Parts: sequence; structure tokens; C-alpha cells
Amino acid sequence: MRGMNELAQNQNQTSAANKKMSSYVMVITAIVTVIAAIALIIGAYLLTDGKSADTVMGGFLAFIGLAAFAMSTITLYQARRQASEMKIEIPKVMTTIGCNTKGCDSKTVREFQRGDYVYKELDTPCQKCSGRQMITAIYKEVKEKEKTYAV
Repeated sequence: MRGMNELAQNQNQTSAANKKMSSYVMVITAIVTVIAAIALIIGAYLLTDGKSADTVMGGFLAFIGLAAFAMSTITLYQARRQASEMKIEIPKVMTTIGCNTKGCDSKTVREFQRGDYVYKELDTPCQKCSGRQMITAIYKEVKEKEKTYAV
């Protein structure tokens, strides 16, 4: 029971981590946004100042500010979208239990529990012959990838 709770907690932690964006992307985007805002403010000031020499520089700074702001917004949007699409699937680990008694071919499969290891003898008797059971295999379930065909 405790093993299943830990597995559920690990799945919740990985799904929460996937939804977060990279802190580096966030910091760089914030810096570019601040620089874009400063360029827009200075550009607007120079445009409204009225001097012809500063008007060209003001327009140039306003254009750079708008372009940087647009690029940071697009980068932020794409990073959030990629973080939400990224999924890490934790594979199911299964345990195969077989009967030790000769002639009994009883096998059962259950989810892995903490403390399981191959050749571990279990206290639960076989359902068919009441003989002793042993763990014969531990493996992860592999889902087949969807096949894509070239058209």
C-alpha cells in the first residue's frame, strides 16, 4: 500500500514539474521585457519632444521596443505551451508470482510492491495447490509506440 502511495506522489510531482517553465526562460524574458519598456518610454519621450533630430531616434527606439516586447511575448507563450505539452510517463512495474510445486503451473501478475525481488518466497499459499509461491520475474510494462506511415 505504501509503495502505491509513493508512486502516486511521484506522478503528481512530475506532472507539477512539467507544468513549470524553465526559470532561465522566465528571467531572460523578464529582462527583455524591461528593456523593451524602457526603449518604448524613451522613444515616446523623444517623439513627443518636438526636435527633428530626436524624432528619428525616438521612432527607432519605439520600433525596437515594440519588436523586443513582441518577441518576449511570443517566447513566453511558446515556453508555456511546450511545458504544458511535455509529459513524462512513469511505466508500470509488474511482479510475476509462480508456484514452487512441481506440476502446478499457476502464475499471477500484480503491481510491484516495495521489497519485491526475484526468487523471494511468499507467505501466501498457491490458490490451486496450496503450495509455496515465489516471485519469478519483475519487469516494466512497455506500451507499443503508435506506428506512423509515410504518405
